[in-house]
Amino acid sequence: MKQRIAQIALVVGEYDDAIKFYTEKLNFTLIEDTRLSETKRWVRIAPPGSTDCCLLLAKAANEEQHSRVGNQAGGRVFLFLYTDDFWRDYTGMLDNHINFTKMPTEEEYGTVAVFEDLYGNLWDLIEPKAS
Repeated sequence: MKQRIAQIALVVGEYDDAIKFYTEKLNFTLIEDTRLSETKRWVRIAPPGSTDCCLLLAKAANEEQHSRVGNQAGGRVFLFLYTDDFWRDYTGMLDNHINFTKMPTEEEYGTVAVFEDLYGNLWDLIEPKAS
């Protein structure tokens, strides 16, 4: 048996705001933006060079979903963005006014810093140590 995670739903306030943030601030690629109904779209984005897993931007549709926007992991780091060049991406993110809540540190597993997306979800930016 072979399985894989294809996409992860990220609840957002508005499609276009989220697309703009991820494509312009984090340089993600817009893979798909298909209108399914008057209010629902199928929007998939991924970091540059990513082929296995992407984010599905899911617009909050009710009060309960709106309450989760920006805090899908209860205040913990929610997503982990791996990079092949930490300092290139960290500097680029600073230039794009990304807010880092934890400055870069060297850990056993690599170089890491914590940033937040436009809604406040926490992400790790990580360059793993070579194995």
